[in-house]
Amino acid sequence: MENEGFYNKFESLPIEAQKQVLTFIDFLQKRYESKSKKLREWKPIKDKKFVGIWENREDVNDSSLWIRNLRKKEWREIGE
Repeated sequence: MENEGFYNKFESLPIEAQKQVLTFIDFLQKRYESKSKKLREWKPIKDKKFVGIWENREDVNDSSLWIRNLRKKEWREIGE
């Protein structure tokens, strides 16, 4: 939509409707500003605090085995 066409439509609205349009525009600007702000603050996953928290765990050398044993234990307790 061309700016002039939009402006003409906007001007043809009653004052109260113009205020509503401006309020809606403000809402949209804040909404999309916060999304773009989040994208600007994005960091690679390797820079997140949780990366490496399991690094020195001796009991989780084989994660598949660890999960399998944990499930067996939990499922056994549920069945009792």
